[in-house]
Amino acid sequence: MIHAVGSEVWHLKAGQRVVISSHFVAQENVANPAQILIGVTAAGAVAERVQADWRNGTLADYALLPASTVTPVDDCLDIDAARLAVSMRYVVPCGGLLRGRLAAGETVVVSGATGAYGTAAVLLAVAMGAARVIAVGRNAAALDALAEAGRGRVTPVAATGDSAADADMIRATAHGGADMAFDMVGGARDPNMTLAALRSLVPGGRLVLMGSMAVPLPLPYTEVMVNSWEILGQFMYPRAAYRRLLALIGTGALDMSAIRPVTFPLHALPDAIERAAAAGNFECVVIEHHE
Repeated sequence: MIHAVGSEVWHLKAGQRVVISSHFVAQENVANPAQILIGVTAAGAVAERVQADWRNGTLADYALLPASTVTPVDDCLDIDAARLAVSMRYVVPCGGLLRGRLAAGETVVVSGATGAYGTAAVLLAVAMGAARVIAVGRNAAALDALAEAGRGRVTPVAATGDSAADADMIRATAHGGADMAFDMVGGARDPNMTLAALRSLVPGGRLVLMGSMAVPLPLPYTEVMVNSWEILGQFMYPRAAYRRLLALIGTGALDMSAIRPVTFPLHALPDAIERAAAAGNFECVVIEHHE
């Protein structure tokens, strides 16, 4: 809820219910504006200066934020605050699915599907109209739970670590190949799952890289060229992504009950941090503040 607004804020107003984003892009009209995650991280000298101006996060009774990081939730007024806070889990992969131009009726592969953001990506792809989502990961039980939550459009593929064999399994599950692959591996120590996702694409398919990898990604130059594959990197999401996401939530297209909030009061922050480290992919730790 907005407590007060500063100068040069014309649309937002006190008392308005909003969601906030930690992703802030400098507003100057320059070719490469700096971007940061407020109170979290900055890369580069200019970004560090931005972070110095906006150094405080939201673990407080009140938060001071740039207006561009605040989005009204007028169409989601019946959703409680804790569940609405879980929308942050979805808005990150929303940036990647928008970047990859996911269209209704397409088949999409999500690699790293059993991680926190990978799970959200699977559920969001269903909400955005994907006809078939192939959830790829190493945790078979978590993959089965994802399939159960996927409205009949999610099919699990348990990765073996053999890139060629996994690509064959994904292609077979996708009935010949996928239109798009969304890669959300976390700290991967080998590139095999990402390469399997790439090689599962139909000619002209798109691979979006949004996770993290501890080793180089060896791209098969000739295969990429011959198949006209498109490889896209994406950091976070455009500002409009939160409005798009809220529209899906407000209409019920995205089921917000799948990922459940685990709430803690602000004074129990150390306990919340410890719980977050052990949270499952269908859980999201939320700090609640009550007047």
